[in-house]
Amino acid sequence: MARRLRPVGLDFTQIAPVCLVFAREVAAPPKTVFRALAEDVGGWSEWFGAVTSARPVEDGAGREVRLKGGTRFRETVVVAKPAEVYAYRVDETNAPGMSALLEEWRLTPAGTGTRVQWTFAADGPAVFRFVVNLGRAGLGRAFRDAVTSLDRRLAATRA
Repeated sequence: MARRLRPVGLDFTQIAPVCLVFAREVAAPPKTVFRALAEDVGGWSEWFGAVTSARPVEDGAGREVRLKGGTRFRETVVVAKPAEVYAYRVDETNAPGMSALLEEWRLTPAGTGTRVQWTFAADGPAVFRFVVNLGRAGLGRAFRDAVTSLDRRLAATRA
């Protein structure tokens, strides 16, 4: 990993210069969705198309994630509140431009299922912020596809 990013906390979702929020409902209950996010880190590559590998490190306090195209992240789990919220910040990456990045997955009961809300909070130079905002539609599509795939995966394990 080439670059260290600024450490941020959960409050970064309220103050980040770039904050993209996406939401979708799934059939699985919050407890099941939380397990897939926080406890089955290795399973992310099975449902999140951009992820080629993910593994917990430091007894689950962190994660190492690789994306298609070679981007790598070393992350710290900021909060893991079962069936409610899972958030992590990027500490090190080989991706250019960003100076801080935090992702939050918030889970809310929705009937018998779950409303999954993903917040992508980032900071970097003006060019980075512009590019991320320009990529909003692509990130939204990646989120929708990933959550749809996760929903199918969780339904298959319940069947």
